[in-house]
Amino acid sequence: MKAKKQAHTWQYWLFFLAGLEIITISVNFFYAPINVAAGGSTGISILIEAVWGINRSVSVFVVNSIMLILAAVFLGRETLKKVALGSFLIPILMAITPSFKLTSNNMMAVIYGGVLMGVGVSMLYRINASSGGTTIPPLIIKKYFFVDPALSLMVIDMSVIFLNIFVDGVEAFLLAAFSQIITTITMRYTETGFDKKYQVRIMSNSKLEEIRQMLQHDYDGLTVYNVVGGYSDQDKQQLVIVVDTNEYGQLVAKARAIDSEAFIVTENIAKVHGGKWQI
Repeated sequence: MKAKKQAHTWQYWLFFLAGLEIITISVNFFYAPINVAAGGSTGISILIEAVWGINRSVSVFVVNSIMLILAAVFLGRETLKKVALGSFLIPILMAITPSFKLTSNNMMAVIYGGVLMGVGVSMLYRINASSGGTTIPPLIIKKYFFVDPALSLMVIDMSVIFLNIFVDGVEAFLLAAFSQIITTITMRYTETGFDKKYQVRIMSNSKLEEIRQMLQHDYDGLTVYNVVGGYSDQDKQQLVIVVDTNEYGQLVAKARAIDSEAFIVTENIAKVHGGKWQI
């Protein structure tokens, strides 16, 4: 048991550092070289460096330190411990990681930066970790004013993004806003995976047993639900199965070939655990 715990701890710290470094790369290689601030304490540091020339790792350290003081005062020790390490490691990684412009195309820079930022943040979320910074004020606002942290964080990030207009013009503002969209989409897919599934529900008044036999023979994971018809008020059965996207069209065609009047409802599934997928 002890060896297993040590292996888990090693994996946790590797994953934690990898997530922070990916965030750092997105800033040092893509955002900072074109002076685009896409939110957060790293975005604030980019604006400060562009206006006053203060090294952005120093700015991030100062901003994160202020946020940690607020966390200690208003949120307590447990929250402080959760965000402290990430808050201090981010500026260190920004200082030791090289920074240069990888692409001369600003649009490509914010796309790459947005994707990397989304991947890095999602990795931290996956292990219940945080890079601190501007994620702390939303927690304080939630505690005292019961406002959704996601909404508060969006307002803070959009405020930082809006400041791009005064530092580097409207184009920088539009690039930063676009990058935020890319980051949000990336986080959504990173957290749930790219291998989407379909959940298919099938009902048939006359040939349900034939469809059931076909599904049992050709597919895995069939479930049968007892339901009640809304109009007939009669007991019926509903077949439910989860399939890969490449299996969906063929499944529907087979079901329709057995009963052209079959009632089929399809739902998008983000993630499946267990069964034949064993995830």
